[in-house]
Amino acid sequence: MATTITRPRLKQRYDDEIRARLREELGLGNIMQVPRLEKIVLNMGVGDSLKDGRLLDAALEDLTIITGQKPLVTRARKSIAGFKLREGMAIGAKVTLRGARMWEFLDRLLSIALPRIRDFRGLDPSRFDGHGNYTIGVTEQLIFPEIDYDKVVTVRGMDITVVTNAHTDDEGRALLQALGFPFQGMPAVSAAAS
Repeated sequence: MATTITRPRLKQRYDDEIRARLREELGLGNIMQVPRLEKIVLNMGVGDSLKDGRLLDAALEDLTIITGQKPLVTRARKSIAGFKLREGMAIGAKVTLRGARMWEFLDRLLSIALPRIRDFRGLDPSRFDGHGNYTIGVTEQLIFPEIDYDKVVTVRGMDITVVTNAHTDDEGRALLQALGFPFQGMPAVSAAAS
């Protein structure tokens, strides 16, 4: 019996309609020049783990639940006496998502998690790095519905970086806006609309 593999709905929407529309909007000659997502990196700093090791374990568990992938423990590159930090100590966790997991995570972020942020008024459109990559700072992991509020040891924020192959910030902004990123002062295009 053959199994059918379904593409994530946001990926399917990108392939079917967003890609062709972006090609026209950006005036590109070839469909392969249209910007696309490369990866999404989630980074959670756990500097408090120097005092209590359980905090790092809790952060790793939260990232595993949110992404469905085992996080990598990040370690200090050099010693800093003022912070009582030694080279090699565990100070954070990160996950790099690619392929179907990346598209599924982005869909959940845009349609479920971001609307759950208190007093959310849109994302800052100036957070691009000059190469079309965008970083979001989230103040608490509780915006993701997978996280059980009763099992949270401490509320912790994270950085979510969306890496694209766009050459300029304008191309990256056009891609993310077409995918449904709710930027401040720009009309939002719903990710579920079709």
